Amino acid sequence: MFKFILVFLLINCNYGKYLYQTKFLSVPVDHFSFANNASFKLRYLINDTYWDSNGPIFFYTGNEGNITVFAENSGFIWEIADTFGALIVFAEHRYYGESMPFGNKSLINNSYLGYLSSSQALADYVYLIDYLQSNKNYADYSIRNPVVAFGGSYGGMLAAWIRMKYPAFVLGAIASSAPIYQFQGLTPCETYNDILTSVYNVSSNNNCPYIIKKSWPALRQVLSSPNGTEWLISTWKLCRPIQSKESIDTLIIDWLTNVYSNLAMANYPYPANFLAPLPAYPVKEFCRKLKLENINNITLLLTDLGNALQVYSNFTGKSECLNINSSTSDIGEDVWDYQACTEMVMPMCSGKFGMFEEERWNFTKYSADCEKRFGVPPIRPDLAILEYGGKDIKSASNIVFSNGLMDPWSGGGVLQDVSPNVRAILIPDGAHHLDLRSYNELDPKSVISARKFHQQAIRHWLKTYKTENLELNSVNIQNNYA
Repeated sequence: MFKFILVFLLINCNYGKYLYQTKFLSVPVDHFSFANNASFKLRYLINDTYWDSNGPIFFYTGNEGNITVFAENSGFIWEIADTFGALIVFAEHRYYGESMPFGNKSLINNSYLGYLSSSQALADYVYLIDYLQSNKNYADYSIRNPVVAFGGSYGGMLAAWIRMKYPAFVLGAIASSAPIYQFQGLTPCETYNDILTSVYNVSSNNNCPYIIKKSWPALRQVLSSPNGTEWLISTWKLCRPIQSKESIDTLIIDWLTNVYSNLAMANYPYPANFLAPLPAYPVKEFCRKLKLENINNITLLLTDLGNALQVYSNFTGKSECLNINSSTSDIGEDVWDYQACTEMVMPMCSGKFGMFEEERWNFTKYSADCEKRFGVPPIRPDLAILEYGGKDIKSASNIVFSNGLMDPWSGGGVLQDVSPNVRAILIPDGAHHLDLRSYNELDPKSVISARKFHQQAIRHWLKTYKTENLELNSVNIQNNYA
């Protein structure tokens, strides 16, 4: 039996349009050994407004970032909670937001970061679920309240995996935009960037990827001289100078690559504030500022590109300079990079026909970069496959994988039914986990249909669960009087 201690104070919070209480639960730093008995405070958000004591627990498996961001951008869960009489819980992933196992020391080096893994996070969530199901304020003792896991992106991977690994605690999972196949040998490394290129193609009558492709050598040429570098800093209004060739690659090339990805992931049909404040269909708005007639003039081409980047970096008009040190404000990029260097090794490359510079997947270089940055090379690049089964998930059940085909991560997602109990839902005109967002009158029909399917699946799981438990109770009663 788990030991649990509820700690800290309860705070009524309203960061946006959703109300919840912020709570903390003391959980083990290490769930899998007996050498470390330390614990830390795991943050979670909870709302019992719609709670029926017989109802399910809607449990969001937190991503690589501040959990409040995902609570505010997962309106679908809030909108259906009343229908199901559900308790809403958003659990924060260890090492993100305020859930720091070693406080301010948590991110210093590998001796502290070494407890960061998806398996430890899943154990945290099971620990929290057990607490909720055992707490007299949230439990119906006649049967254990069923838990439906929800998650998008990495959170969607966790939602699927927690159902696979802990079926006694989680009845079913809605795994949106969950690239559980984005690992070595499961998905070609160029797939992500190929889909990304196609998104920019669709949004610009094929011109945008061609212009972006031309911008890479133009950038390298301008940044090869001090005068060119100063010109770019001034023209783009960069917040800090570029001082070395390494900065060119890491601060300009890598930052731009992330921005192009984020624009596609958040390419929603209405203004949103997820990865950054963005207009409706931000990829289209970005591409609209790139002029094909300027393709052969480096100065005009890069000036156009700088103006286009304002769509992502300064849509609100409040930024005084362009910060190329981070492409998101609330997502823990540096911490995720550690996970990507240890267990979440997702090979990425780009071919000659996409909008990026041609680059092959080089595991040797990737490993060396990880060791230089974190002191930890990826010893087992197939670790996630060994842990969760890769594509061999036929034994799983009660999982719905949904993917927007305009989402670059869909290439590593489950796009076909695995079995009658593991279903794949495609959203042709959907971006990254659009189906988990709140209803909007501009939603495409495909995402509305996906949300209806999710609800039907949840009803079926709950009905089956209730029937099985009633039958089990009936048998127990008969045995007691036999």
